[in-house]
Amino acid sequence: MKTNYKVAIALVAGAAIGGAAIQGLHAQAKPPVYVVGENTVTNVDAYTKEFVPLARASIKNAGGKAVAASQNATSLEGAPQTSRVTINVFDSLEKAQAWRTGAEYTAARKIGDKYATFRAYVVEGLPQ
Repeated sequence: MKTNYKVAIALVAGAAIGGAAIQGLHAQAKPPVYVVGENTVTNVDAYTKEFVPLARASIKNAGGKAVAASQNATSLEGAPQTSRVTINVFDSLEKAQAWRTGAEYTAARKIGDKYATFRAYVVEGLPQ
């Protein structure tokens, strides 16, 4: 009978230690970063057809994900400063910077620069 109690106590203790370890690993995980782009587009058709597919492919190939893109941002306060807003998510600031300075996005920007002016910044996500 005592053996059964020892096994039960060992199982409960193991589960508690495992739960604490998982919580520790989650606490160490870095939150994602969000790249916010504010673009003033001068030729929407050319921008959409020539630049957007290349930019989206470069984001995906760099490990990022497009979260939002809108040419009709709704203002909650103040006038919008741009005609297009984009939000992309990356695992880290380093990955976002590597995408932005990488050859694939640099080539896409040569096309995009003909149709828009760009402004971008990174916002760090919050731990979940």
